[in-house]
Amino acid sequence: MQTIGALRERLQTDGFAVIEGFKSAAAIAELRARAAEIVEAFDPSVASGVFSAADENERADEYFLGSGSTVRCFFEEEAFDADGELRQPKGLSINKIGHAMHDLDPVFERFSRGPELDALVRRAGIAEPHVYQSMYIFKQPHIGGEVRWHQDATYFWTEPQTVVTLWFALERADRTNGCLWVQRGGQRTPLRERFVVENRVGKPVKLDSTPWPSEADAEPVEVEAGTLVVFHGRLPHYSAPNRSAVSRHAYTLHVVDGRAAYARENWLQRDAALPVRGFV
Repeated sequence: MQTIGALRERLQTDGFAVIEGFKSAAAIAELRARAAEIVEAFDPSVASGVFSAADENERADEYFLGSGSTVRCFFEEEAFDADGELRQPKGLSINKIGHAMHDLDPVFERFSRGPELDALVRRAGIAEPHVYQSMYIFKQPHIGGEVRWHQDATYFWTEPQTVVTLWFALERADRTNGCLWVQRGGQRTPLRERFVVENRVGKPVKLDSTPWPSEADAEPVEVEAGTLVVFHGRLPHYSAPNRSAVSRHAYTLHVVDGRAAYARENWLQRDAALPVRGFV
């Protein structure tokens, strides 16, 4: 376990910090119950075209790009059969919910805000916290998809780079069900890609040819429910597919410093209708 007091040093040295017991079992249960309610109310026909229609890429972009100021469900890649039908019940087919629950849903807002989180991100070096994105990630049994090596600063470009990720374990995460893997110290490597939006189409732009970490460089982050993992925006990390019989629920927040310039080419933009806010 690493302490909150040493957070900034850990991010600079290792690129990540593990804080055990950060969230209570009651807070986790409330968030999980609310996520289940959102999924139950979700109409799959709203997003089914994203995965099966001829204009898949365009519609997927619109469904994704429009989610920054609302709450939407996204399916696992393996949720559908060759005919475009769900292979299993809807509740076991959702990959994630995103991306503005922390602003729009009272239960998620309670979990996502408060003086404790405000103090924590300030210790991480963010003087003016702006919480841009929230994601509830299910990592479903048997079909939970791989998340390839990436760096979160790819999606939240600021000058200077300031994004910090808060990753809350809502269930035990280990090597059997698709836990996080990181490259310790990898935040000192360059940013490989930048995800930009042009004409309502998102695309990755290659910035640096540094290879992603090898298997020998990868370190599993196995944690219990209630643990908070904080990581630097340039830390390379990934998660393997979940082929086990148990899920690996997690919740993430992405925070940038409001003093930095937030790029207009970033996929997630906010306006006066739903302004970006901090933790308190």
